[in-house]
Amino acid sequence: MVLGMSLSTFTTLHVVISLIGIGSGLFVVWGLLNNKRFDGATAIFLVTTVLTSITGYLFPVERLMPSHIVGAISLVALAVAIYARYGRHMERSWRSTYVISAMISLYLNVFVLVVQLFLKVPALHALAPNGKEPPFAITQVIVMVIFIALAIGAVKKFHPGTIAALEPALKNGKAS
Repeated sequence: MVLGMSLSTFTTLHVVISLIGIGSGLFVVWGLLNNKRFDGATAIFLVTTVLTSITGYLFPVERLMPSHIVGAISLVALAVAIYARYGRHMERSWRSTYVISAMISLYLNVFVLVVQLFLKVPALHALAPNGKEPPFAITQVIVMVIFIALAIGAVKKFHPGTIAALEPALKNGKAS
């Protein structure tokens, strides 16, 4: 039992929270790349990703595992993202700090998803039964490269103040 739930029910809850975090995070990334804030999706992403990391510590284990280290790194990155987003309002260098720390958190959630897919999906597990074989490593490198590219693009394209500053002119038809 975990939090009054069977281990199976708790695992399902943890997975659902994680998938909501990944889905909302990908939507937030799309927004960053298109210079859109998506405040509601951002809040959902940050809350569910924090909950994913926290609930990961509630599974019964007897030793420190790599997932605990990933969860700790994610929680630190999330704390930075939350502070940069809500505490510093993404002012000046806090904008890129927010983008990078949010991207790190999302990447780590996707990293764990890939690990779980290789553990649980029979066809993938057959390709990398120990999680050290080339198909697993290649997949993780591809995911990392994609996230690095997305983070670079998001840092370059996400400038939330520029939209707010131009809105009055856009409404009056004075900006092009």
